Amino acid sequence: MDRHKELKTLYKQMSFPIGIFQIKNQVNGKTFIGSSKNLNTIFNRHRFQLKMNSHKNKSLQEEWNQYGPEAYSFDILETLKAEDIATENLPDVLANLEEKWLTTLKPYNEHGYNLPPKAKEN
Repeated sequence: MDRHKELKTLYKQMSFPIGIFQIKNQVNGKTFIGSSKNLNTIFNRHRFQLKMNSHKNKSLQEEWNQYGPEAYSFDILETLKAEDIATENLPDVLANLEEKWLTTLKPYNEHGYNLPPKAKEN
């Protein structure tokens, strides 16, 4: 087996931490809650976007620019074990878990950077 194929096989066999994370402004307490299939890389992505002034969350970006990177912590709130979840169910499991944390922490408006849930139409 050539080295490239060997490395590709090893990469596919790696498991990454899956779960819920928060980005927290330590100055005003506002948080952004999200989920990821790879918690190892999600923080790098958010930091890079914020550093490049290209984050999709405009409120978070504005305050990052105002307070600077040292004002923020990047925390894992909950992890899941990949072996406990069927791959096809992972998106639903992550969405439900993220919803639980959003309901608990309510990171909306003056308390956070997430968009408030839309009212359900009857």
